[in-house]
Amino acid sequence: MMKAVGYTSTGSIDRADALIDFETQIPKATGHDLLVKVQAVSVNPVDTKIRQRRSPEGEAPAILGWDAVGEIVEVPAGSSQFKPGDTVWYAGAIDRPGTNAEYHLVDERIVGHAPRTIDTAAAAAMPLTTLTAYEMLFDRLDVTRPVPGAANAVVIIGGAGGVGSIAIQLLRALTDLVIIATASRPETREWVKELGAHHVVDHSKPLAEQIAAIGIGAPGFVFSTNYSDGYVSQAAEFIAPQGRFGLIDDPEDFNIMPFKQKSVSVHWEFMYTRSLFGTQDIARQRDILNEVAELIDAGKVRSTATDVFGTINAENLIRAHGLLETGKAKGKITLEGF
Repeated sequence: MMKAVGYTSTGSIDRADALIDFETQIPKATGHDLLVKVQAVSVNPVDTKIRQRRSPEGEAPAILGWDAVGEIVEVPAGSSQFKPGDTVWYAGAIDRPGTNAEYHLVDERIVGHAPRTIDTAAAAAMPLTTLTAYEMLFDRLDVTRPVPGAANAVVIIGGAGGVGSIAIQLLRALTDLVIIATASRPETREWVKELGAHHVVDHSKPLAEQIAAIGIGAPGFVFSTNYSDGYVSQAAEFIAPQGRFGLIDDPEDFNIMPFKQKSVSVHWEFMYTRSLFGTQDIARQRDILNEVAELIDAGKVRSTATDVFGTINAENLIRAHGLLETGKAKGKITLEGF
């Protein structure tokens, strides 16, 4: 048997039983699966959204959590990528049980070797946001392909969040783009500057005027991490003609008509697409995680972990979910051990 944390009914986080501790069977590895002994996890917006919206299947509690760092216990027959005892990191698959458990099954094609130079809690903060940011920047927005006539710049709306925090660093490490990050509070403005943003603008005030004042011209790229529906008109004003706009959040409605005159293309990034549909390039996630682990070990990228909430249990996870749902979390919340 193993310890796990799950939920039995959807709803708000302010209930004592919003998440519960329980025990269940250790899963059995088959096919491409690795069996991993979980050492640390982090909490992401997707965890809170699924807890609120997706009812458990059957009577057993549903297990949340997808970011994890852990030690491989069992590998698939014929696996050439990993061996028992390897420390790995990954963000898992949204249609499978999560990582808030002592042992977890994960497809080896979406798993990377964990960084060697940071601890497990620091590493656990990274996989989901890293994959989201990397895929958006390089697979969707294609930021290494310039927009003709545009400023060689990208605007990151919500720069201090988990995804924005790693996006800034990836851009600094892998491109020569000018990074304009949005942040409104003194502590978040300082955070994005520390991570490498060249300019910081306040998203609580009109953006076009602030971006124009920087004096570099119209940016070719916009990466919106939250409240995207509220920024369309503003982005349409300041983005360059033929620019590219990317978003990752879940607006109830998203009117792209303001982009028409400038022929702005819109790009969605859903980090779980490759695992959910078993795409031909599913192993790209393994390659991305291995590349970023090397960047971390080379000192070019740092962990975005900002809070460790103790061991992995229902009480601590409820506290983490609650903070994340305020929309005011800076960086990433992690938990370590059982």
